[in-house]
Amino acid sequence: MEEEKELKSFNWRALLIAIVFAIGLSAFLGYSYFRKLFLPNVPAKLTQKYLYVPTGTVYKGLLDTLANQGFIVNKSDFEWVAKKMSFDKRTVRSGRFKITPKWTNRQLINHLRIGKQEPVKVIFTDERLPTDIAKKAARYIEPTADELVKFLSSKDSLQPLGLAPETVTTVFIPNTYMLYWNSSPKSFLERMIKEKDKFWAKNNRLAKAKELGLTPEEVYTVASIVEKESNYNPEKPKIASVYLNRLRIGMKLQADPTCVFASKDFGARRVTNYHLKFKSPYNTYLNEGLPPGPISMASIASIDAVLNADKTEYIFFCAKPNTSGRHSFAKTLKGHNVNVAKFRKYMAQRRR
Repeated sequence: MEEEKELKSFNWRALLIAIVFAIGLSAFLGYSYFRKLFLPNVPAKLTQKYLYVPTGTVYKGLLDTLANQGFIVNKSDFEWVAKKMSFDKRTVRSGRFKITPKWTNRQLINHLRIGKQEPVKVIFTDERLPTDIAKKAARYIEPTADELVKFLSSKDSLQPLGLAPETVTTVFIPNTYMLYWNSSPKSFLERMIKEKDKFWAKNNRLAKAKELGLTPEEVYTVASIVEKESNYNPEKPKIASVYLNRLRIGMKLQADPTCVFASKDFGARRVTNYHLKFKSPYNTYLNEGLPPGPISMASIASIDAVLNADKTEYIFFCAKPNTSGRHSFAKTLKGHNVNVAKFRKYMAQRRR
């Protein structure tokens, strides 16, 4: 009887409530666990596809970036998984990462842990100075233009790489390159050196330079002058022959573009006595031989024009009347003067 009394007095309602609560709590915790690990935490639609993680970023900084830039929906869920995966106790990998919509926290963390970057496309065309190269590169990679300029102009930085401030431009072959966003100034230049070496190893270029009695850097310097003389590629091998002939006979190059470069008067529409008399080692009207280095980046067409220059006896050339970018060539000063007179007459008639 007493047992029946105790059974009747037992609070079954409370027990039922407790059981229901326990089941509910277990279900809630189970779902919470499942959601954090297996349900998407990256939005289905991203406002930006790429996550940029600067060099030296720590976990807290990455977490704030992910949340502030909309790469994760639930910040606390990401933190929980990151802790479980020991991702919150390390300096994270820097770089540019492509983030896929609807990734789970585990997928996102594994992607960032591995550090598989999405490269950036860097295009070099006709940059003139190392500062121009630095400004162009800084649009695409992490270092600032100032950091790149400092490295590209430092003898201490360049000497171990076999370069000098005057010749560093020869490393840059105009082309499109895929680089990592977090490249340091040094790794950026080292990559460009590798690309330059690949370029010179092709099409017998090194052997052709040797036949001319020039180093690749000297060929590039001649090519940079050819580059500024004409945009008309079919004529470049002939222009190159003029400068190679002048070098061969010991004549001053007397290249107008070198005077413009020396004076840094890049907006000049025509070359004047100011440019021709400007004192600088780059002024080939005042100095014999090649200038200390290139006067701009040289296109592949201009480099190959020097390496495959026409076999001519031309020593002079000037703009040809009534053409765009074409030239008249001459073997003698007398013939050159005739060509110059024709061009001046044409210009005088145009002014009427």
